[in-house]
Order: sequence, then C-alpha cells, then structure tokens
Amino acid sequence: MTNSPQDDVIVASTATPTAIEALQDKEPLAPPSSRSRDIWDQFRKHKGAMFGLWFLTFITLAVLIGPYIWQVDPQKLDIRNKDMRPIYTALWDSGAKVGWNKPLGSDQLGRDNLAQILAGGRASMAVGWAAMLLSLLIGTAVGVVAGYFRKLDSLLMRTTDLFLALPILPLLLLAVTLFRQPLRVAFGPEGGMFVLIVTIIAITSWMPTARIVRGDVLAIKEREFVLAARSIGTTNGKIIRRHLLPNVLSPIMVSAALGLATAIITESALSFLGVGFPSDFPTWGKMLADAVVRMERFPERVLLPGVAISLTVLSVNYLGDGLRDALDPRIRGR
Repeated sequence: MTNSPQDDVIVASTATPTAIEALQDKEPLAPPSSRSRDIWDQFRKHKGAMFGLWFLTFITLAVLIGPYIWQVDPQKLDIRNKDMRPIYTALWDSGAKVGWNKPLGSDQLGRDNLAQILAGGRASMAVGWAAMLLSLLIGTAVGVVAGYFRKLDSLLMRTTDLFLALPILPLLLLAVTLFRQPLRVAFGPEGGMFVLIVTIIAITSWMPTARIVRGDVLAIKEREFVLAARSIGTTNGKIIRRHLLPNVLSPIMVSAALGLATAIITESALSFLGVGFPSDFPTWGKMLADAVVRMERFPERVLLPGVAISLTVLSVNYLGDGLRDALDPRIRGR
C-alpha cells in the first residue's frame, strides 16, 4: 500500500513545526556589546588604572570642594600658633604642640597646612589641566598636519626635533625671567604667573604628542575608507575631522594623561626653585621649598605635599596605562 500525496502533505505539515522549533533559541539573545562597553570592561580589569581614576577624582573634588568646607585662609598668619604639629603626631610624642583647629599643623608663620594643601592642590591641578589641554591642542594640530600634508611633513618634524633638542629647564628659567614682569602688570601677580607657566609648559611638552599622532595619521590616511572619501571629492578638512581625528583619539587620550603628570611635576619644580607663583601664594612645590629648611625637626611638612604630588602623578600614570590597554584593540581581551 503506497502513501497518497495528501498523506505526504499531512506528514510534512506535522514535521515542519518540530524542525522550526528545534532551530529556534529557547532563551532571548543577549544584546551585542558596544565598543564603549568593551573599553570599560577592559579598563576596570586594570587595578592600577582603577586606583588612578579613583584617586584623581578624589584629589580633584578635594581641591575644588575642600576650601568651601575647610574655610580657613591659607595665607593668614597666626604667629601665636606657629610650628604646630599634626594631630596624629600626639600618638608617639606626648609633648607635641597640636591643636584641633589645625589638624595637619601649621608652618613657621602659623599658616594652616591643611588649607595650604587644598589651595596649593587647586593651583597645581589648574596649571596641570590647562597646560595639558594647550599642549595637546598644539601637538595634535602639528601631528595631523605633518602626517596628512606631505609637503609640510619635513618642516614640521624638523621643528619638532629642534624643540626636543632644547634644554627644557634653562629655557623655562629664561622665559620666566624675561616675561614675568610684563605679564604680572597685565594680569596681576597670580594671573600673570599662571598664564606664563601654562604657556611655557605647553610649548615645551607638545612634541611627543605630535610624533605619536603623525605616525598614526600616516598609516590611517592610506586606508580604504580615506581613499574612498577622497575619491568622491571630500575636502581635506572634512577628511581630517570625520575620519582621521576619531581614529587617533586613543593615542591622544593616553598622551593627555601623561601630559597632565608632566605639567604637575614641572609646575612643582618651578615653584620649588622659587621662580613660579609669588612667595605668599601656596602651591605644593612652594610648600616643599619652605619645608626643606626645617625638614629634620618637622618631617611631616615635607611628606604632606610630597605625598600629594607623588600620588597624583602616580595615579595619572596608571590611568594612562589603563587607557592605553583599553583603547588598543590589539591588547584588549588579553
């Protein structure tokens, strides 16, 4: 007995749903991960980078909000309460002169150390961020132009080599000596030195960013999507804005993190040498310079600004390492 065509249709109709159900997923598919999510997942696996992000956020909020909480004038002289020790020194030195109104002690002129740390951190961080952004702008512009326009490559790179060959510290001291007084007259004592220090640091630290960006632009401008954009008549400005800059964002962000650390160290060095902000204006470098003379008797005065500078620079360097690992697709996922 043979099956009729109607029986075959019935068998096929009953078997088809079973086959379809077997191919269907029993559970809903997870949404595809975005690039930003992948970057964050890789970044948070870097313990040093997470520490750097946490501490940099903490110190930034402390120097911004701290003076509104601890409302003590960092430049106020209190001779009666000078040379006070921090509160924690009373744990091992019962004869230490401490006071709850000055938890981190006071200097030889009676100025509150906690207020100076907060005010000095605000000045150092402001100089670091401003100098980093300016040097990043200069370095990115030079690197993109040198990498994209072949005729300007040799001139800009030889100029970059010239700046790299200059002795940075003597150049800084010379610039401060020449331009301090005119800028002080134009912007005031603190404002003039801020403009001068930021400009000097930016002019002397843009070169590594320019070389890194130029190398990436040289490789990216020969890619197929750039050649396709050029073939349909896209202008050079649009190619740079839409195709080159987004693809060199990763090394720019890493350079930004490292540039911030360099700017903070440079400002602290200038203030330590006495060629930075005015003597009565608190910065971390100036606090170090004032504490060196009494370092044996009051070692905490050196440790407080020194630890603040060291931890801030260390956190920025760790943050840069984490960004490099997270943003580089060749390293991501290892």
